[in-house]
Amino acid sequence: MLDLPKNKKIILFDGVCNLCDETVQKVIQADTHDQFRFTPLDSPTGLAILNYIGVAPGSIDSIILYEPGQAYYIKAEAALKIAGFLGGRYSLLSLLNVLPNALLNRGYDYIAKNRYRWYGKKDACMIPTPETLNKFI
Repeated sequence: MLDLPKNKKIILFDGVCNLCDETVQKVIQADTHDQFRFTPLDSPTGLAILNYIGVAPGSIDSIILYEPGQAYYIKAEAALKIAGFLGGRYSLLSLLNVLPNALLNRGYDYIAKNRYRWYGKKDACMIPTPETLNKFI
């Protein structure tokens, strides 16, 4: 069993992607109820979670939302769930749930495929600031 924070949702993300980094920073700012913790997909914790939920490392470079003991979500579904948990203006994104998941994931995959070209890529995983260090596992 993984030793994860109790009552926290875990967001696994691409640690070298600038778009992903920017998104993580926005989620941290909007997470007024301290619901989320973060870990890169290729970190030891990220790899352990992937193994635990049965997702082969390297088979996915998408965002994953893991709710320990409950469920996990990938791609567009993960993004929309995160937005819903954040509430406020982000909950407006839940209106996209009227669209079929296949269509949402097509759009998600298009952005994911082009994210390095559009937003760039880091040489190494982001380093949390002292203020955000407790948000990362």
